[in-house]
Amino acid sequence: MTRQKVLDLYFMDARCKLIEIAAFLDRVDRAEGPADFRWGAFRQALTHLEAGDSGRAEAVLRSLSDPTEEPVAQAPGKGAVGAWPGRP
Repeated sequence: MTRQKVLDLYFMDARCKLIEIAAFLDRVDRAEGPADFRWGAFRQALTHLEAGDSGRAEAVLRSLSDPTEEPVAQAPGKGAVGAWPGRP
């Protein structure tokens, strides 16, 4: 597929998502109180978007995922939170 075709097909969807992310960042910036680990993980994931390679989606996904390989007996909490709290 040509670059022009990709832009024709997907630009408006990506534009919408980019505006939604900008609005999310604005809401978090205006909110009061401390942020939890998800905020740091999100900000770190954003840094991968500026990379000049084609592996950005994988890099973002890996930066938000639990990298451990050992199974746990029972998952903590009630459900997924979208980011791994063990990241520094």
